[in-house]
Amino acid sequence: MRIDGGMPSVLAGVPAAAGALERMGYDGAWCGEVNHDPFLPLVLASEHTTRLEIGTCIAVAFARNPMSVAQLGWDLQTYSEGRFVLGLGSQVRAHIENRFGMPWGKPVGRMREFVLALRAIWSSWQDGSPLRFEGEHYTHKLMTPAFVPEPHPHGQPKIFVAAVGTGMTRMCGEVADGMHTHAFTTRRYLEEVTLPALAEGLDAAGRDRGDVQVCCPAFVATGADDAQVAVAADAMRQRIAFYGSTPAYRAVLELHGWGDLQTELRALSLRGEWATMGTLIDDEILDAFAVVAPLDTLADRVRERFEGVVDRLMLSLPTGTPAATVEAVLNDVRASRATG
Repeated sequence: MRIDGGMPSVLAGVPAAAGALERMGYDGAWCGEVNHDPFLPLVLASEHTTRLEIGTCIAVAFARNPMSVAQLGWDLQTYSEGRFVLGLGSQVRAHIENRFGMPWGKPVGRMREFVLALRAIWSSWQDGSPLRFEGEHYTHKLMTPAFVPEPHPHGQPKIFVAAVGTGMTRMCGEVADGMHTHAFTTRRYLEEVTLPALAEGLDAAGRDRGDVQVCCPAFVATGADDAQVAVAADAMRQRIAFYGSTPAYRAVLELHGWGDLQTELRALSLRGEWATMGTLIDDEILDAFAVVAPLDTLADRVRERFEGVVDRLMLSLPTGTPAATVEAVLNDVRASRATG
């Protein structure tokens, strides 16, 4: 299991953060798309590291088109000397149509075409084959020599796709190199819903489980002592409640018999009663979604939660945690997996 960290998207903070992640022993670093572009920071991260994998988690695919993303991915793969991972997500209809002003429809099929179009474009650049991609949503069949970027020896970037529902998860099994699960998930959901759907996609495409990496961000509530853990746990209740109010994630709650909680959280969110929402997340729900433990026992709890169900774990510890402590936790997670 590879262990990844998160990077800031504010450019000024990227060089120091990326370098620190590499020194502490992280395998990779992800940059998300929230209020800043997710690609620009990766240029700086690549420049200030030598072995760290760098990637987007996620870039909004449907706010862009395959050709523009192909150019970004090609240049980042070249500059990082093969360390770039392209993580894509669909976002939701309201944001695609009303924030980005782009078309929405058939998100699973559209994402499949997006991935296949990227591969077709990169192949045409890599081996000089004619570009002939024609789909329902995207068409790319013009590539004159002036627009072909310089070749490089690092191969195509890996493509990871964010998935929660079974349709997108099956699609990941069919065409993606990896899958980003949402942090709002549980081990039971991974075992009973995510991995079986992924297996269906793999079987349909004649692929093996080792062909797709499952990457999961960990909800962690930790600290140096019980008091700090309690404060972190209360904050995590609020975070879980926020995600739980979203209809798209209801299926996770329903699997545990907590579907009515989503209805209640949704109603509270619409009334702006954010503080009240956190009080509905009891200890059972908290423990299902988050790893709650002090730093000195965190590694064992992380293994208990994620061992055997994910290939890559995004594990971020509280700001201000000493670098030596972070490095020790990462080593303990790896050691416990090796001896467990």
